[in-house]
Amino acid sequence: MQQALVPYFREGGAGPGVVCLHANASSSAQWRGLMERLAPGWHVLAPDSLGAGRSPAWPADRNVTLADEVALLEPVFAAAGDPFCLVGHSYGGAVALMAALAWPERVRALVLYEPTLFSLLEQEAPGQEAANGIRFAAADAAAAVEAGDLDAAAERFIDYWMGAGSWRRMPDARRAPIASSMVNVAGWARALFSEPTPLQAFGALEVPVLYMTGAQSPASARGVARLLTGVLGDVSLVEFEALGHMGPVTHPDVVNEAVAEFLAHGRAAEAHERSAHVPALSTNAGA
Repeated sequence: MQQALVPYFREGGAGPGVVCLHANASSSAQWRGLMERLAPGWHVLAPDSLGAGRSPAWPADRNVTLADEVALLEPVFAAAGDPFCLVGHSYGGAVALMAALAWPERVRALVLYEPTLFSLLEQEAPGQEAANGIRFAAADAAAAVEAGDLDAAAERFIDYWMGAGSWRRMPDARRAPIASSMVNVAGWARALFSEPTPLQAFGALEVPVLYMTGAQSPASARGVARLLTGVLGDVSLVEFEALGHMGPVTHPDVVNEAVAEFLAHGRAAEAHERSAHVPALSTNAGA
């Protein structure tokens, strides 16, 4: 990378830091409700990943890795102040896990909603059925991008995660940014399927973890949840019966309340109290 790429991030509130990482085909805007919910007691930061929202696009001459994604977040982590809590949904959850492995001393707690580390399924059994749904959906979407049909790519991708017909029922205003993000779909899949970190590495994490899943989610997300919750040492598992993979977007109030409760109690809350003497940070919430 010839010049540093800095992600845009919105922030608000005062107190210990919470960094929120969004899903693919989304942006930091998905966390606005959570930012409002947490702002009275936390300094909340939500970046746009590269190629999303107001952040710059990835250079076209290189493949993205999850380690790259973590490294790009350093300006956000610095603004949050150490130690901070990490909240991640889907791809953002995968990045959050990798960040916690890279900098365990900086992360106070992890909140995950179905991180999509599909490489763990591949390590367990290459080509297994649980991973094939997203593998085929991503391949079909990438082929549609190559053919110049971003809407078809988005329909294949969104319908995999949210159910058949979801794309057609979506308001036009929501479709446009999702369709434009499909230029990154091959890179997302490559990063998630090729991540070399073994499952056992996550067993070394000592931070408290809230791991949320939706009972209506595809097999790929549920398969990753089965593997990770089996090795994470201090994990609280919450399954929402009526929610799917996009629960933080479709039912933000339900998910946000679970996040707030987790951060307000237990070891995450104890760490919050130890940091309460830190002077309030200035806010600069984006639109």
